[in-house]
Amino acid sequence: MEKALFLDRDGTINVEKHYLYKIEDFEFIDGIIELCQEATKKNYKIIVITNQSGIKRGYYQIEDMEKLHNYMCNKFRQYGIDITSIYYCIELDDANPRRKPNAGMFLEAIKEHNIDVTKSLAVGDK
Repeated sequence: MEKALFLDRDGTINVEKHYLYKIEDFEFIDGIIELCQEATKKNYKIIVITNQSGIKRGYYQIEDMEKLHNYMCNKFRQYGIDITSIYYCIELDDANPRRKPNAGMFLEAIKEHNIDVTKSLAVGDK
């Protein structure tokens, strides 16, 4: 089994900005690169778990989010960090099992990547 560092995106990886989707607005949170480099050295898979309700609200499209995620992953790679997967939920309903703080996206990732939760960590801003 694998161990993982689960990271929220907005407010944890990048500075929180109102429904961020533009590359020019993306800014890493201080210390996140170093945290991920350390996790990489210790063989943690890095998995992003993020609510992206701005899509459902009509602020941006899935393609906009995917471009931003590609940019973010490429920036991480420049520091020797590989993002294993990004899970996102566009739904607004807090009862949706995939929408954080519910566990749906975590459970998907755990199953798909054979994660041992007893050796894993999750970091978020809320």
